[in-house]
Amino acid sequence: MTEIAHLVATIFRKAAGRDRFVVAIAGPPGAGKSTLAEALLPLFPEGSAVIVPMDGFHFDNAILAARNLLPRKGAPETFDVGGLAATLMRIRASEEGVAVPLFDRAADLARAGAAVVPRAIRFVLVEGNYLLSDEAPWNDLAPSFDFTIFLDVEEPVLERRLVERWLQHGHSHEQAVARAFSNDIPNARRVLACRRAADVEWRQDTKRTG
Repeated sequence: MTEIAHLVATIFRKAAGRDRFVVAIAGPPGAGKSTLAEALLPLFPEGSAVIVPMDGFHFDNAILAARNLLPRKGAPETFDVGGLAATLMRIRASEEGVAVPLFDRAADLARAGAAVVPRAIRFVLVEGNYLLSDEAPWNDLAPSFDFTIFLDVEEPVLERRLVERWLQHGHSHEQAVARAFSNDIPNARRVLACRRAADVEWRQDTKRTG
């Protein structure tokens, strides 16, 4: 918890004099991005911060099926990166009531306009796999962020977490392993191989600032 508090203090210091400060929390699937974002949120003054998950910008399964991408869901090309970029521009401009989609894991689809970022919000925590990707067109997102955090987790840890995730969704162990290694792990390797440097490199309980 001390490290989390230190990270929030760093964000506060970097945000001095700013009415809107956008933080990217990136890392491979299973790294703990949403867990970190949710741990940070209550340490900001009440009503001053929100979380915007990148997962809300998944293309619908019907679109992915038409493009033969459904088995690769979660890969960079299965997201509406243009929609994400446009939404981040509106967020950075502090427009009033910016609607954002949220991903419904139970229904396996994104719900449009499921959350709103009010103008009064000062800190926006955006979390997702490819926010620090150096691949086009994801690298066009770089100017959208004022501060960046990357969660660096060793591959064996990711493998265990990703298999466990599918087990929790009711799959057999064999199915869970197949799901994790056919798609999730290749996506994780892509995240790790094609990323820009972050302001903070977060590795398990230790952070390295750059």
